[in-house]
Amino acid sequence: MPVPSKERVVELLADLVRERGYDLEDVNVVAAGKHSAVRIMVDREEGIDLDALPELSREISDAFDAVTDFGEAPYTLEVTTPGIDRPLTEARHWRRARGRKVRIELADGKFDGRVGVLDGDSVTVVIKEKGVLSTRPVALSDVVKAVVQVEFSRPSAEEMDLAGGVVGSRPSPANTDEIVDVEAPEEGSDK
Repeated sequence: MPVPSKERVVELLADLVRERGYDLEDVNVVAAGKHSAVRIMVDREEGIDLDALPELSREISDAFDAVTDFGEAPYTLEVTTPGIDRPLTEARHWRRARGRKVRIELADGKFDGRVGVLDGDSVTVVIKEKGVLSTRPVALSDVVKAVVQVEFSRPSAEEMDLAGGVVGSRPSPANTDEIVDVEAPEEGSDK
């Protein structure tokens, strides 16, 4: 497979990935001698069952095999999900990170907080200053960089409540008696 451009891979896969219910988050194409590597990163609102990735990988491989401009040279295809260290760059990334601890860099400094509810072009972030929890609105356009942080302890129920509740498989609060599980709305629903 001659090394296809990122743009060509995106052009070839965008509809296929979208039709399967995924967002095409990133494409990375690397030449490695006579061998090429193509890394496709996908995600979706409800998270990804890792058992579904092999089927998507087969479909992507079939799409590559069906076109002639990639040639016959060997390549490695990796279909993966975003890692925890991927920056939050799109509104959908913030929505999916609700309830997670994140390090946010603004033009005037950095701080850690817990992602709350996304509302249009801003997100509510739960912060802890001098032991007191509060919320802070952050305009997405003001964010220089934001990355989800690894946590080794559970957040408090109060902190998760301020973040808008627990969504799907997000971190469980330390005291589950005080918080209600909030389901993420399905697309097209009135919720």
